[in-house]
Amino acid sequence: MPHRLNEITVGGRTIRWRETDPRSTTADRLSLLVLLHAFPLSAAMWEAQSDAFPGWRVIAPDIRGFRGPDGPAVQQPGEPTMQELATDVEHVLDSLGVPQAVIGGLSMGGYLTFALFRQAPARFKGLVLANTRASADSDEAKEGRRKMRALVERGGPAAVADDMLPKLLGATTRQDKPEVARHVRSLIEANSAEAIKGAIGAMMTRTDARPILAEIACPTLILAGEEDALIPVTAAEEMHRGIRDSQLVMLPRCGHLANLEQPDAFNAALGRFLRNQA
Repeated sequence: MPHRLNEITVGGRTIRWRETDPRSTTADRLSLLVLLHAFPLSAAMWEAQSDAFPGWRVIAPDIRGFRGPDGPAVQQPGEPTMQELATDVEHVLDSLGVPQAVIGGLSMGGYLTFALFRQAPARFKGLVLANTRASADSDEAKEGRRKMRALVERGGPAAVADDMLPKLLGATTRQDKPEVARHVRSLIEANSAEAIKGAIGAMMTRTDARPILAEIACPTLILAGEEDALIPVTAAEEMHRGIRDSQLVMLPRCGHLANLEQPDAFNAALGRFLRNQA
């Protein structure tokens, strides 16, 4: 299914997203799925999900300052908060005239999903949380992010890719799918150091989402990778216990980027969930 890049300008700020091309399909009559990307990638990470769900129009915004390898450069100075990034997603939905959607994210995209739910719960027809956690950064995690910020200042996105690739991908992927590692590196290196630093700040200062888990009443799917070295399975189990009637799916042979490492299994699980939400 053909897709296109789209954008709006709000307050002098450009917000870009990838979407099903409404010129080539009855996209305006499809249910809407919003997917929010991981750090430090871009919306281009969702390519394998873009046309995987019949009856669904997929919208994948680039978090402020990020871009795919095929996207134009964008300068977004400053360090946004996670709530400000959530407002960007609301601007996209408003521009599309869509009051409600199934909304989800992976890793940092999950943090952003929680931020959006906190300020606009009525937007959610359903919720998807993949390879993410509800808790805020611990002191140890914040120290790790400070080191990551220093690394990107010294060596740029390439240094971040060198450091993160072994953590982002599971052991099976690293051994059996070198093409995935090359693809992830290209997604990281397409971004600017400023975008990466801004996202680090937003993640460091995000609010703990555990207190709002009991408020989530919409259908919720939680996905976790059995080989995820960055976010343990226990984090997914904690969200599953806290969100009533949520579904938890464990995906074998993948690490932190489940949708890229095992796209067929990821899409099958998400597709089953979406069939009940259309």
